[in-house]
Amino acid sequence: MSSLYLIRHGQAGLRQHYDTLSALGREQSYLLGRHLAARKVCFDAVYAGGLERQRQTAAEVCRAYREAGLELPPPIHDPHWSEFDLTAVFEELAPVMCAEDPEFHRLHTELLDRLADDQAAEHRSWTHCDTLVMRAWMEGRYPTRAESWLEFHTRVCGALETLAGRRSGETVAVFTSAMPIAIWLGMALGVHNGQLMRVAGVMYNSALTTMRLHERDLTLFTFNGVAHLDEPRLRTFR
Repeated sequence: MSSLYLIRHGQAGLRQHYDTLSALGREQSYLLGRHLAARKVCFDAVYAGGLERQRQTAAEVCRAYREAGLELPPPIHDPHWSEFDLTAVFEELAPVMCAEDPEFHRLHTELLDRLADDQAAEHRSWTHCDTLVMRAWMEGRYPTRAESWLEFHTRVCGALETLAGRRSGETVAVFTSAMPIAIWLGMALGVHNGQLMRVAGVMYNSALTTMRLHERDLTLFTFNGVAHLDEPRLRTFR
């Protein structure tokens, strides 16, 4: 049996620069590292998805460990753990949905107008427009050149083969994103598709989810832990 620590990245940038951590995101990630190092949590392996915000989160945790006099193994970059490309999905599906649905066209136009302001709340929140696009993508309602939901789900689940091949008794950290963690939670609990979006939507930045893996069987132990974020300003969702 192996212990898995699934770590969501810290707060990212604004929507047009989402694949990088904000200053707050770096702070959240560093605090997580301090929290784990103070408890002498040692990892036999560290994995990170291929996205910059995931790697930056791992780097901040590693920095906190070094400052505590501890070392983590160098992160292994594994694209199985990368998040889907929401921007690509929007670029393909939104024009089709606008042409079909005047109400969606109104919502989408309003969203774009709001995002022109860097201070707009929509940069840090999940909107109804986002939900409608996600549902259409997950249901496969329209053909797309971007990675499909089925392709994405299959890719993320494929990480199981890598981790199941490690030695029993190891403790492994994985730096990833909300939807891959939701998919793995779904594998553990038998939760699928539409419900996964709700799971991902309540996940805090830099939150910790722990599981046990035994012969490809997953058991959930904790979900969405943020004991390292002891101030309300530190707890963000996006």
